[in-house]
Amino acid sequence: MRWARFLFIALVLIIVVLLLIYFFIPIGTIELSPSGFLQNSSVVNNSFGDSNLQFYDNMRYRSKEISYKIYDECTLQKKNDMELALDIISNSTILEFYPVVYGEEISITCSEDNIIHGNTFIGGEGGVTNVTIAGDFNIIFNGKVLLIRDAICPTPNIAIHELLHALGFDHSENPNNIMYATYDCSQTIGTEIPDFLNEIYSFPEKPDVVFENVEAVMHGKYLDANISLRNNGIAFAPESTLVISADGKEINKMGISSLGIGYGRKITFTNLWVNKISVEELEFSIESDFDELSKINNVYTLSVKK
Repeated sequence: MRWARFLFIALVLIIVVLLLIYFFIPIGTIELSPSGFLQNSSVVNNSFGDSNLQFYDNMRYRSKEISYKIYDECTLQKKNDMELALDIISNSTILEFYPVVYGEEISITCSEDNIIHGNTFIGGEGGVTNVTIAGDFNIIFNGKVLLIRDAICPTPNIAIHELLHALGFDHSENPNNIMYATYDCSQTIGTEIPDFLNEIYSFPEKPDVVFENVEAVMHGKYLDANISLRNNGIAFAPESTLVISADGKEINKMGISSLGIGYGRKITFTNLWVNKISVEELEFSIESDFDELSKINNVYTLSVKK
């Protein structure tokens, strides 16, 4: 009987040891790969945009309400030209412009000097001075307009031309368009530019936290993972939470600090224990209590390679 009891106890110990080895000591390596479609879909229907219109695709300021400042050096005529140009763009689009004393998004300065390049007289200069790539959008933080010459046309074509540069628009190849490289009083804005502005600014000011990439491998019961997140939206993203689940069961979560527009985070897990006998699929998800441009891209799944 003593031998039987001893053998029984020994067998139980062996089983316990084997279970401990199975659950806690890595046995083999399991690679995981994206489960079909990565849910990081575009929020912009690029069919509306003509990439030749702007310096970069889908350039816009954060809000359709854009601040500006006309500096005191500008003559009354140039100030009037610029104010009229702002009104014309505002009246033909959903954009609104408002003056500020400091911290403006569009800075408008003037020069009394004539600038000549070759045989071409330069009436003004404009452009984007600070832009951040954020997924589908290129977000403009600052632009500038330099008015060199007073308008000689009934419509302030020079001011409109340079303002549109500050809104991200490149030169047009159409000599009848106001964005043609050399100006003429008969040139017009047309419908293409207002339509583009109305479409690109129809997207609300919301963040969009997305998974850029997830790589994971399991060593026995332990998970190693590298995760890249980015805010591809048009607004600051408050704090959120990263949740990792194995076959529908939550195994870990951690807080994600706030993200500015275009900013990202890289997160690394090593030796994260997974309390499951076997794993078929891992899910990485972002949980937040704020609105986003899209929630579809808040989930990234990986499955075991067969």
